[in-house]
Amino acid sequence: MTGIAGRHVVLGVSGGIAIYKACALARRLTEDGARVDVVMTASATEFIRPLTFEALTGRPVVTSLWDSGRALDHVKLGRQPDLIIVAPATARLIARAAQGMADDFLTALLLARRSPLLLCPAMNDRMYAHPETQANLERVRNAKGEGRGVVILGPATGPLAHGEGEGPGRMVEPEEILAHAERMLRSATPFAGRRVVVTAGPTREALDPVRVITNRSSGRMGYALARAAWVRGADVTLISGPGLLAPPPGVDVVRVETTDDLLKAVSGTLPSADVLLMAAAPADYRPAGGASVQKTKRADGAF
Repeated sequence: MTGIAGRHVVLGVSGGIAIYKACALARRLTEDGARVDVVMTASATEFIRPLTFEALTGRPVVTSLWDSGRALDHVKLGRQPDLIIVAPATARLIARAAQGMADDFLTALLLARRSPLLLCPAMNDRMYAHPETQANLERVRNAKGEGRGVVILGPATGPLAHGEGEGPGRMVEPEEILAHAERMLRSATPFAGRRVVVTAGPTREALDPVRVITNRSSGRMGYALARAAWVRGADVTLISGPGLLAPPPGVDVVRVETTDDLLKAVSGTLPSADVLLMAAAPADYRPAGGASVQKTKRADGAF
């Protein structure tokens, strides 16, 4: 069971192309057992109809301060949830929140909130780099008052909309948002302030420039342990052999190739670690005389 199960999460959605990721996020939160209330800005409804989020969460979606019977709902929702997530958070939404505006349901909710806030910016790279946007993010991050805890997650760097190349401005992926949400939602954090080192994956021992001795370890066990420790408040270093898995969010990754590399990495991090979790699968053998500098041929005989 995750730290999200049984929790009340408000998902605020503003109008940007990254809104498609908000659909995946709403579904994952619901599947993990959260009660999810979605609040959409008017611009968000231009991209996706509220019915989509109603179908994903099984709950009605709020789109206006003036919906029938919603006169004080922004105050209630600001007090009740365990966590408020805004994803995507556009430059316009961030600017309004930074200035304390309450001209729609979502900004009124942010002004009235007592719950922690996870804000996930998404915009054009030039808009993100603009000094006013950076100043607005600082205002939101440093807001004072009850329940004012704010985590700003992202944006990520990657391909941007409209074929404008790559740069910072992409909304982070739902999986990363989920991990940060779980870390923020866990009231009991037994690993808070602890340094945890996790090893994962295989090692490779070269026989020659082409062949290696290795195994089929995927690294999944170690990666899952690293994520579990991080969402429980630990500072995690993941020492990983070769593999295709994406690193867990928030984790420092040290890449290794050989068993000697693994030993050196563990020896270097162990003195400052509180916990060592060894889930790596080192190769069982390596050439006694080291790897050949040329490809071994059949005529060379057995290894």
